This record gives sequence, C-alpha cells and structure tokens, in this order.
Amino acid sequence: MSIATNIKAVNAKAGRYYATGKRKNAIARVWLTKGKGVITINGRKIEDYFGRPVLQMVTNQPFFAIDMAGKFDVKARCHGGGLSGQAGALRHGISKALEQYDAANRPPLKKLGYLTRDPRVVESKKYGKHGARRSTQFSKR
Repeated sequence: MSIATNIKAVNAKAGRYYATGKRKNAIARVWLTKGKGVITINGRKIEDYFGRPVLQMVTNQPFFAIDMAGKFDVKARCHGGGLSGQAGALRHGISKALEQYDAANRPPLKKLGYLTRDPRVVESKKYGKHGARRSTQFSKR
C-alpha cells in the first residue's frame, strides 16, 4: 500500500477527507469533516474571503448537487491565481473529497463536470508581440 493510500485510510477513519483542487493557477487544499456547514478558507469565513455571492455559490455547488448542504465543515488553504480561480479550485477539491466520502456521489458530480480539472490557463506572451497573440502596431513609415 502506498503512503498516499495509507494517509487517506487514516484520515477516513478519523472522519476527515482530504483532496486537492486546481483551476487556472489556483490550488486549494481541502479537508472535509462532518459538521454544520461552516466553510473556512485561509482562516477566514467564506463570506469574508469571497465577497461576491457568485463565488460563494460556486464553492457550495457540489453540496447542492448531492443534497448535502450544511452537513460538512470545510477547512481549506487556497493560494495562487485570483479569487475566481480559487473558487473553482475549491469546488474541484470539495467534489473530490465528497467522492472519497462516498463513491455513490461520483455520478452526479461527474455529470455536472465538478470532478474534471478545467485545463484552461492563460497563454504566455510571445517575443515581439504586445500579448500572447496581439500583434505590434502597424507603422506606415
């Protein structure tokens, strides 16, 4: 048995489920425990961390997909990217942790695309151009 599998088994016995979510350049480490639905990100409540209600909704989508809203506490560490990317990474991590909790959660989460890592990232700037694809300004003389 590998070390990662052993850690997952120990955490599952303790009632904690861990997963890593990624989106754009953001990474979210997520720990799920049975509780009252308190979501803490980098030591702050979700309302304080994500000011926009849309980002809070994106974070909670996996719970509503499987009708388990308010039954798990989430503790997460997010870094990299912006708030939108971090919300997507958090959704991805929560979905993966819920799949660990119960394999029966996989089909509805997979159908909605929450278990798929969104591969889109910003394209890098090219030499001699203003951006990744935008060309230089035309000069007649």
